[in-house]
Amino acid sequence: MTAPHRNVALVLDVLRAGGAAPRALEGMRVLPDAVTTAAAAAAALGVEAGQIANSLVFDADGEPLLVLTSGGHRVDTGKVAALIGVDRMRRASPEFVRAATGQPIGGVAPVGHPRPLRTLVDRALERYDEGWAAGGIPHAVFPSTFAELVTVTGGEPADVA
Repeated sequence: MTAPHRNVALVLDVLRAGGAAPRALEGMRVLPDAVTTAAAAAAALGVEAGQIANSLVFDADGEPLLVLTSGGHRVDTGKVAALIGVDRMRRASPEFVRAATGQPIGGVAPVGHPRPLRTLVDRALERYDEGWAAGGIPHAVFPSTFAELVTVTGGEPADVA
């Protein structure tokens, strides 16, 4: 058996240490094609786009902010900036994302970063019994729930759209 990519292994280790359910650990899938959008991930998994927990990194006054948003939403940056009390919030550059997470855009997992990131978890994900999040590379995904994502990330539930 081939060892998982180092990012996937790290994500699994952090999920395990954070108390993730066995279904998240055993359900990690490495897909044949990259799934860098919610639509692509939903199509590959046969689920609704809203069930995909997009991991979006923002530059919030120079600090990284991870927003786990439902694939059916667009993040309202003005609303989120006011919510977290920053003056300026914008989509982060690929270099900023890599420095903050150690992972590439399109594969950023909710966990497994060099240091914990402030994280908001979209309350819209709560309506699904099961969602899917990236596993540290654009080909990897794992099943989770809203509550589990809040727990393993230390995140804050928020209305982000």
